Amino acid sequence: MKTIQYLSFILFPVFGISQTLSDKYVIDEDGIIGEKINPGKTYDENVNSNNIVYIAGKKFIFSYYYQNSKGDKFLIKKGKDILQPEGYTIADWEFIDVQKQDKETVDRIVLQVNSGNPFSNIPEYNQTSISYEYLMKNGDQLNMETTGAIENENNVWIHPPRGNFFEILELNPFPYVKAPLKIGNQWKWKLKIGENWSDKRWLEWKGEIENVYTYEIVDRKNISSKLGNLDCFIIDAKASSRIGGTKLLSYFNPVYGFVKLEYQNIDGSTTILELDRVE
Repeated sequence: MKTIQYLSFILFPVFGISQTLSDKYVIDEDGIIGEKINPGKTYDENVNSNNIVYIAGKKFIFSYYYQNSKGDKFLIKKGKDILQPEGYTIADWEFIDVQKQDKETVDRIVLQVNSGNPFSNIPEYNQTSISYEYLMKNGDQLNMETTGAIENENNVWIHPPRGNFFEILELNPFPYVKAPLKIGNQWKWKLKIGENWSDKRWLEWKGEIENVYTYEIVDRKNISSKLGNLDCFIIDAKASSRIGGTKLLSYFNPVYGFVKLEYQNIDGSTTILELDRVE
């Protein structure tokens, strides 16, 4: 459990503007700043009312691909059903060459921003609810997961997709940008990760590990995208632990959020996600 500290007063240059922060924020032991829950307000008033990018009701549709160490590109598709100890089945996944897609190929990932607290049994939960849907070419859903994001004028931090194959991204730096948005800004973070995230398809280990992350805004440039030319801040992030290292190069636009994510995985492969449209 991370230590939470209450912010009494901070002067912070945010997105080029100096703003005074009062008692409406909390900060964890690693510096991620979230909203302080006011019991006199609704969950959405507390957590979502100041969101600019990740607004409840919006959908962010991403394309993606996986590239192995040989340079071959793949998507994932529905695999065999696996019987769980509780008696139900879940669909496993397998790779499929990008040139050989079938109707059960996952060809897009949808980040849906939700209203309300997805974990009502945790009243102090202060993250915006987001869901990831893994949609196949036939329109069916391979999987869906609900998790959280933090967005305010101090920082934007989101859980990556982590269903099916994308569990591998638990070992990479999470998408995270911290004010002020200027080249040279650096920050750190860390996260403990259990052995339940290990998989023989990339790496197995025993016991808990701790990822230590470093982030730096290294550039600002216009990039070409399916949304047009976008002004982006480029964040270079690295993670290290006793089992090895991973990387993330992320492209952050103040209007559309994280528009491109270039992951270097624990096994030397890469995973690329790119925002195609927003609904």
